[in-house]
Order: sequence, then structure tokens, then C-alpha cells
Amino acid sequence: MWLFFAISSAVFAAATAIFAKIGIEQVDANLATAIRTTVVLIMAWGIVFIAHSIGHSSTNLLSAIAHISSRSWIFLILSGLATGASWICYFYAIKLGEVSKVVPIDKCSLVLTILFAVIFLGESLSWKTAIGCILLLAGSLIMII
Repeated sequence: MWLFFAISSAVFAAATAIFAKIGIEQVDANLATAIRTTVVLIMAWGIVFIAHSIGHSSTNLLSAIAHISSRSWIFLILSGLATGASWICYFYAIKLGEVSKVVPIDKCSLVLTILFAVIFLGESLSWKTAIGCILLLAGSLIMII
């Protein structure tokens, strides 16, 4: 099931870039980011409320929120700030540049994520993953030249 969601994520990410480039043509990049973020916020909370209302969770929503640890709050907030910064930079980049050049650079986040996971989470780096990262970087470089 994870594979279906991973492929769906890639399809939606690709659609996001195209929709955003078309939508941002006559719009300030910060305003476009705020609009997009508002839509994501409404959608995310809608999913939470629907999931809790149909019984996917046996806990009360307020109780679930109250039981989130301070550490989790800090890292979820940091993740949200990083997401916001990423989206702001991404929207400026696609407003100013070609999507076909911006997206390969943006997707280098995959390589950075693997590197950060090794450094900060202690995950292992196999030779296959290392070679894959090098190939991803090389492919991105080829696409933007």
C-alpha cells in the first residue's frame, strides 16, 4: 500500500509544479504561497475531522492533541517552518525560472534528506543508495545545464 501512496505523491507533486506555475503568473509569490497553504490547511484538518468522525481513531481528537509531547510539538513546528520556507523559496523560483529547471534542483532535497538521515538519525548509507544519490545529482545537473 505504501507504494501506491508514494507513486500518488509523485504524481501530485508533479501536478503541483505545473498548477503553481500557471497560477502564479500574475500573482505575488508570497500571496500565492499563502493561498496554497490555506488550501492545504483546510484539506489537512478536513481529513483529520473526517477520520476521527468515522472511527479510524478510538481517541478523542482533543485528547489526542493534548497528549502530544513537547518534543513532538517542537519538531512538528520546526518541520512546519521548514515547509513554509521551502514553499516560499519554491514559489519564487518557479515565478522567476523555468519549472523544468527549478524542479530538478528542488528534488535534490531527496539527496539532502538521505544525507541528513545518516547524520542526524544515524541511518545507514548503503553503497547502492550512495551511487543513487550521485546519479540523482548528476541527472539534476544535466537537466539544468
